[in-house]
Amino acid sequence: MKAFEGIDFLNIDEQLSSEERMIRDSVREFVTKEIMPSIATHYENGTFPTELIPQLAEMGTFGATIKGYGCAGINYTSYGLIMQELERGDSGIRSFVSVQGALCMYPISAFGTEEHKQKYLPKMAAGELIGCFGLTEPDFGSNPGGMITKARKEGSHYVLNGSKMWITNGGVAGLAIVWAKDDENKIRGFIVDRDLKGFSVRNIEKKFSLKASVTSELIFEDCRVPASQMLEVVGLKGPFSCLNNARFGISWGALGASMACYDEALNYSKTRIQFDKPIASFQLVQAKLVEMFTDITLGQLLALHVGRLKDKDQADPAHISMAKMKNVSNALKHARITRDILGASGITYEYQCGRHMLNLESVNTYEGTEDIHRLILGHHITGIPAFK
Repeated sequence: MKAFEGIDFLNIDEQLSSEERMIRDSVREFVTKEIMPSIATHYENGTFPTELIPQLAEMGTFGATIKGYGCAGINYTSYGLIMQELERGDSGIRSFVSVQGALCMYPISAFGTEEHKQKYLPKMAAGELIGCFGLTEPDFGSNPGGMITKARKEGSHYVLNGSKMWITNGGVAGLAIVWAKDDENKIRGFIVDRDLKGFSVRNIEKKFSLKASVTSELIFEDCRVPASQMLEVVGLKGPFSCLNNARFGISWGALGASMACYDEALNYSKTRIQFDKPIASFQLVQAKLVEMFTDITLGQLLALHVGRLKDKDQADPAHISMAKMKNVSNALKHARITRDILGASGITYEYQCGRHMLNLESVNTYEGTEDIHRLILGHHITGIPAFK
């Protein structure tokens, strides 16, 4: 197959700085050389490519927007471009980096003490310490405020009891950012070291989606966490601020998956011969290619504009919801269209559209389902919350 080429129909590259293009291109080359040759095998075997962690750290992908503490300190648009290229390889790789930075390093940098930052961030930036984010519970996903995990104050410690479900990186993490309700029923965040007594992890196996990613359940049974490990934030503001950063990255990552599928569909349709000519010459196939091409171009404009707003600290959560909702929904559609164009070949590991299609089923659900983001936007438009 022909080497991957990104879409730039509207000369969007001209809107990027030379540094932003350099960051994108270096990660694009890394994905082509280091991820693509082995990712299908990892997906098939249900293994995460841990051998990539040092290289991901060296490129500055962990906590990339944080300034100091060994982090790259780049802008949010550059971070989005990194997510785009990583998800071109696989959603599981982008999820790993996204959780490490947006969901674990960010709350430490935003709500942690200076001691927390010095203790954890340099090791996390170097890939020596991996984090996970414990918010979702077995019975509370879209409604995190209903969580039942408790943090009972006992002297100089908080005693955690409860469980968290569908936790990316859980099985390889050395720490968890855990959200629980205190004695006053207020939501608090804690940095919980993996080696604490009463903290156990159960990996979730036999998945058909995100197979090259570690997904786990976190279990807390009278787990004593020093009170000094509590983050300086109260309520859902804490986890939601983390989720907004992660959702922003996902809105870019989905474009990478879309472009991977489009590129595969285009190349395949130009070489697949039926009725004595390439199937790319048929009107219906061209219509599908045009639909993907147009969606991706519009998605690039949306992601870039939200990125620029975020760089100026002007991005509203509703802006991010629109980008996450639309770009992921389209990416899932594009994976299905590509599978259709490839016919039976599309279900094999020789091609990537089937892997992206299954991965995107999860991406469309986590960090706010498509419907939840519709309700966020509906609330923004009407002023009426429809969650209850």
